[in-house]
Amino acid sequence: MPDYHVVTLFPRMFAALTDYGVSGRALKRGLVRLRLWDPRAFTRDAHRTVDDRPFGGGPGMVMLVEPLDLALTAVRTALAWAGLTRPRLLCLSPQGRVLDHALVAELAREPALVLVAGRYEGIDERLYARHPLEEVSIGDYVLTGGELAAMVLLDAVIRQQPGALGDAGSAAQDSFADGLLDCPHYTRPEDYLGLKVPPVLRSGDHAAIARWRRGQALWRTLTRRPELLGQRQLSAEERALLEELSAQGVPAYAGAV
Repeated sequence: MPDYHVVTLFPRMFAALTDYGVSGRALKRGLVRLRLWDPRAFTRDAHRTVDDRPFGGGPGMVMLVEPLDLALTAVRTALAWAGLTRPRLLCLSPQGRVLDHALVAELAREPALVLVAGRYEGIDERLYARHPLEEVSIGDYVLTGGELAAMVLLDAVIRQQPGALGDAGSAAQDSFADGLLDCPHYTRPEDYLGLKVPPVLRSGDHAAIARWRRGQALWRTLTRRPELLGQRQLSAEERALLEELSAQGVPAYAGAV
């Protein structure tokens, strides 16, 4: 069972992850474990201080190294007692490697992850000298703190775990799972204000449906994220599908109208 730990000043924020949806069900069913560690529990003063002004001046506050160091040491010790001596240590930071499906799949195979959610202007740099932290970013923008980013990462990783999704094939059909965006999806009614479900999806011809979905995934990727196709080796069938769709000039609703 994967073992996940988060060092955070705001553990109650993680109720969004633990109490709802796929991640909440996975935790309740014991498919994964999650433990939250508050650095305030590792402070030595009466005020439980976790930040201070930066040396050299400047705005904002910096997270103190000692509470974070002690918290991480406690996490790593607990994991070592459980036989996990080399957990993957991650710090959520806009300066890190950008989280993508390949990294999610890589992290989902790890038996243990330890995440540090930073706050304020950042973390005292000496924490990186004390622990082999990898920085991970969820995008080129800045959040108030690392908690939301940690939840994004964990949600993406947890849904990759066997049994987390109701249908075992759901994760394999996600956008990016095979280097493409997902195809369009439809449900009832068949006709909504003149917008109709593509006939192929009502045909019962599973081979035709699979071909249509593959074609739409390719077309969406080409028109919305063309750089992804540049990173992927297309098969002869996929190239033929793209040429066919290009000749048709696929409409906005992928043939639905």
